[in-house]
Amino acid sequence: MPIADRTAGAEWRRYHMLPIAAALGYATSVIHIYGLGPYIAPISESFGWSRTQTTIGLTIATLVQALFSVPIGLLVDRLGPRVFGVVGVLLTTGAFALLSTATGDKTQWYFLWGLLAVATLPVQATIWTSAVATRFEASRGLAFAITLCGASLAAAIFPLLGTWLIGNYGWQSAVMAQAAIWVAIAFPVILIFFRGAKDRQVRPAPADQPVAQELEGSSLSEGLRSSIYHRLLLASLLFTFTIIALVVHFVPILTDRGADPLKAAGIASLVGIFSIVGRLGTGLLLDRFRGSLVGAVAFLLPAIGCLSLLLAGDEFLGQAVAAALIGLTLGAEVDVIVYLTTQHFGLKTFGGLYGGLLTALSIGTATGPLGAAAIFDEFGNYTIFLWLTIAFMVASSIALASLPRPAYARRPGSRQTQIEPSDPASDGIGPA
Repeated sequence: MPIADRTAGAEWRRYHMLPIAAALGYATSVIHIYGLGPYIAPISESFGWSRTQTTIGLTIATLVQALFSVPIGLLVDRLGPRVFGVVGVLLTTGAFALLSTATGDKTQWYFLWGLLAVATLPVQATIWTSAVATRFEASRGLAFAITLCGASLAAAIFPLLGTWLIGNYGWQSAVMAQAAIWVAIAFPVILIFFRGAKDRQVRPAPADQPVAQELEGSSLSEGLRSSIYHRLLLASLLFTFTIIALVVHFVPILTDRGADPLKAAGIASLVGIFSIVGRLGTGLLLDRFRGSLVGAVAFLLPAIGCLSLLLAGDEFLGQAVAAALIGLTLGAEVDVIVYLTTQHFGLKTFGGLYGGLLTALSIGTATGPLGAAAIFDEFGNYTIFLWLTIAFMVASSIALASLPRPAYARRPGSRQTQIEPSDPASDGIGPA
């Protein structure tokens, strides 16, 4: 059956392992982000470094990703995502293992993080979501949610695994062991099951399998000129600047407002738990309701959470509610942006267009935590940052709510893709 006639059930029967493989790949892409935490203290103590010195490599890696997101996306559009994912997993885990060779020389430390920055380029989110986008349409929201749950999986597993390994073998052996364990788990699944419609086939494709020629969408230049795309860029930048900073500084925010460290850590764990709920719930909602409205509501949740923090003081309930609301949106933000990109611009140049949005997401990730720290250093508390977060979240929500009807959307309740003609409200972005 043609791609337009596939149902959600048919998609999952044929490609059920693809989102799982993509999730493992996406988890690999953040091993240096979510896996670094347990190593910060022992590395700092080993070399007599400040924690800023130890973690500055993470900012370097994130900014490099921002710089190359669009070129990588364009290459994915041209070559398909499989080769990037398969090779990238090996490069990323290998480069992460090389951190164990650090000697305490700062120049060498920068060099090792530079290698890691380059190694992670082939495993950025564009690769994993691109393959899933070309295989799923009726259930694309849920498929994206499962793929992006890889970050939630990483947040749950990597800190625990790293802490256990450090306690038993020391941090240098632990880095190598963590990389080896993860590549042994992720690589075989990715090698066997990760393949998008744009990837070359090892055998003739069945009649009902989509091929690259069937992918419709706007051109790269059309997308980049669209005010819809500009609104997605703005929402991506404002949102990640604040949400990542909230997550990184959440425990200090709570201790600053009277919670003891152990209690603060316990409350902070709710962020990770609810992020999984947020991803899966958002995926289901995106498949049933208009994506821009789902995103607008989701992006408001952290604003409510910040109000709860400002009003709760040291009350457990208010802080727990804030953690839950932040977690729900942390699990939704990338899902919403990826989904809306496919809805408004199609799949023809998805890699390049999402690469641009990933640049904004990466810049926000790299600068938000530093901005929150600077505000604290200047004023001695996080109050101004929390109010700034509320303003940014409201602005990003309005940017999404203002989006017009998408040009490449499935009509609710239909089993077929309903490609709607473009209209003046959609900036002329529509089927070619």
